[in-house]
Amino acid sequence: MKDGTKTVFLVIGALLIILGLFMLIPYLVEITIGDKSHNFLFWSFFSIFIGYLLLVSNQTERKVLNIKEAFMMTSFSWIAVTLFASFPLMYSSLNLSFTDAFFESMSGITTTGSTILDKIEVASKGVLIWRALLQWLGGIGIVVMAITILPLLNIGGMSLFKSEGAEFEKILPSSKEIALVCAKIYLALTAICAFSFYLYGMSVFDAIAHSFTTISTGGFSTYTDSLGHFDSVPIEIITIIFMICGSVPFLTYLKFIKGDIFVFYKDPQIKGFLIFLFWSSIIIITYCYFFVKDSLPHNIRESLFNIVSITTGTGFTTEDFGSWGNFTSFFFIMLMLVGGCTASTTCGIKIFRFQILNLFIKKQIKQIIYPNGVFPMKYRGEIIGDTVVTSVLTFVFLYIFSFFILIALLSFSGLDFITSLSAAATSISNVGPGIGDVVGPNGSFKYLPDITKWYLSFAMLLGRLEFFTVLVLFVPSFWKN
Repeated sequence: MKDGTKTVFLVIGALLIILGLFMLIPYLVEITIGDKSHNFLFWSFFSIFIGYLLLVSNQTERKVLNIKEAFMMTSFSWIAVTLFASFPLMYSSLNLSFTDAFFESMSGITTTGSTILDKIEVASKGVLIWRALLQWLGGIGIVVMAITILPLLNIGGMSLFKSEGAEFEKILPSSKEIALVCAKIYLALTAICAFSFYLYGMSVFDAIAHSFTTISTGGFSTYTDSLGHFDSVPIEIITIIFMICGSVPFLTYLKFIKGDIFVFYKDPQIKGFLIFLFWSSIIIITYCYFFVKDSLPHNIRESLFNIVSITTGTGFTTEDFGSWGNFTSFFFIMLMLVGGCTASTTCGIKIFRFQILNLFIKKQIKQIIYPNGVFPMKYRGEIIGDTVVTSVLTFVFLYIFSFFILIALLSFSGLDFITSLSAAATSISNVGPGIGDVVGPNGSFKYLPDITKWYLSFAMLLGRLEFFTVLVLFVPSFWKN
């Protein structure tokens, strides 16, 4: 085995050991409340053992990765973690099939939030905190990858966010430094969020679990009714604030800590994201006021919360927004595809790509009017090259093309059009609930055919890892020397 490939398995081994250690948390929760199950303890030892074997059998002096190996590490590590994370779910008191356990695990680690549990309260406290932990780990995982690896692979224009001096030979050392800083910020935001939830009425367990899934913009709740269970305006406001916190680039927090107090104001992504949330809220509040006929305060409360939740890809709900009318159903599906900022815990197409497309369209219009004119495009004060624009256009095309292919596959498997459309949107954008009675806020993915769950699981991975990272593995020439 080549040294680079050994490094890939070395990283996977380390991740499995970390995953195994985190499995001890739900075990401790269960023995604390008197549950005598040793399910999580067994799979903790199993994951650590397999991870240790991968570590000792893949020792190598070469700790660097080339492009091919970086692609392999990115995809294989997420699949391996998802697989091992599904074992304690499969052998829990829920008695899930392998398909259901893998689906729930993939939904957790990709911070999607779709669930096969129709009555969440029947799950043990250990399972509930494990689901939340998976999303929390997935959130910090994608932040680190979006900062260190994906920009170097030039995926969908991500090279715009490449750190100065970053090269493939420096991936692992850089990852260690950046991961440590991001983890501290991530942990601090989680702690503040949990304390805020507890302060306004949540139990300690619920506050911790929901803080994990809020900062990670994951959306798993400990209740079937999601955040609607609490029916609390302060809790909803806190959730909105921290969903947005999880949706902005984490490097801006680092710059802010280092003294750039205006960094949040200067970042064009953050401004564009907040403006998008504002106008989306205005549209839905106005629509609901005239057509849903609820009171204005109620419209503002429900519209604002659900718009932020769906746009950020969190997926918490307080009401079935699909029941507000056909327009809102269409509008919320559109929101699912947009997403938040890059280098955050959100998914979707992402705001910066829409901003690049906007600049590109303006340039093309000017070029038609003034054929001999020169109109350089600038983003964050830097001129955007053709390579970046091409990369963004390719990504958006692939995103939309994959979206329609997934709709076709879901429809072919027997789902009605609305369910197929919303399930495709929510999985490929890692949002959570869809639209309609089957996969909407009041439903679950439990009763979908198994083949459909595998389609959706693959779509979650595609969306989370920015498409190219996964799809390149299916190109025969990729595996040639």
